[in-house]
Amino acid sequence: MSTVVRLATASRTAPKLALLGTGVVGSAFVARYERLQASGLPLPPLAWLANSRALHACDGAARQALDDANRAPARADDLPPWAEGEALRAGDIVVDATASETVADWHAEWLSRGVHVVTANKLGVGGPLPRAQAIVRACADAGARYGDAATVGAGLPLLRSLRALVAGGDRIHRVEGVLSGSLAWLFNHYDGMRAFSGFVRQARQAGYTEPDPRLDLSGEDVRRKLLILARAAGLPLQPADVRVDSLVPAELAALPLPELDAALAQLDAPLAARFRDAYRNGARLRFLGRFDAERASVGLQALPADHPLCGGGGTDNRVAIYSDRYPEQPLVVQGPGAGAEVTAAALLDDVLAIAG
Repeated sequence: MSTVVRLATASRTAPKLALLGTGVVGSAFVARYERLQASGLPLPPLAWLANSRALHACDGAARQALDDANRAPARADDLPPWAEGEALRAGDIVVDATASETVADWHAEWLSRGVHVVTANKLGVGGPLPRAQAIVRACADAGARYGDAATVGAGLPLLRSLRALVAGGDRIHRVEGVLSGSLAWLFNHYDGMRAFSGFVRQARQAGYTEPDPRLDLSGEDVRRKLLILARAAGLPLQPADVRVDSLVPAELAALPLPELDAALAQLDAPLAARFRDAYRNGARLRFLGRFDAERASVGLQALPADHPLCGGGGTDNRVAIYSDRYPEQPLVVQGPGAGAEVTAAALLDDVLAIAG
């Protein structure tokens, strides 16, 4: 059964849960939701889920609704299927497992009507500054909650730690770190002998990169995460305030997605040269995001092998927070920063925190 969603403002005694996005993360969310539900955790009922093509009521069969939504044909109508119809009411929880500008534009609207938002979509608080500010105002005005732990670090206690420091009166001096699980995996594995493009293909197949890995390699994903962290620290940065050094050559950036795979070898020679330069100096390549009160930047750097940000492995994020409380020896948060399962877990952690 397919239906569409309209917002309403009346309160209800039994909040419901709705999921937007039925791709890799959305599918992992449904799988984890069903496991937690079977274990007896008190989760809100998953009422419906939707993608850009269809909305399906779950009726206790979330997996079937997911399969139906993913098999739905493309729509000719530009209006997303969740934009009108069945009501979302104050106290309900919307989970955004998309990477959609359109969905991110709705975050403040939902919040203003008392609908809680839980998101892995970085375009809400990591997009244009007015959108991020509207989200903060809507939370304050309506008392709705915004769960964004999955937007940076796939649920690591990073945003929570940063906000706790600020709320406690600490002044953040600098934050820097490996913020991309996909780029962490790439530079933990790249050895300078095998083609970098081969590692990119492996990371994409494992689900560590976006379907278009240029979003990761360009540094755009890290820029958004850095904006989220900076804004949480009290710095109202604009996207243009962050200098980004992309790994993607202009010719590769301009290609249509279907032609990308055959052209990935354009990455190999420049990365091999940078690896050799770092290796000769006893350094390691790491793709970092960094901000302080004066500047913000994203790009590949050669760090001494014993540098704190060279630790970790796999898809680990490793982030150092310098503040009045931690001026010399930073607070370091480390852990897996990519993968559908950890992202889905972070989303459901936020759902449980709000529903509880």
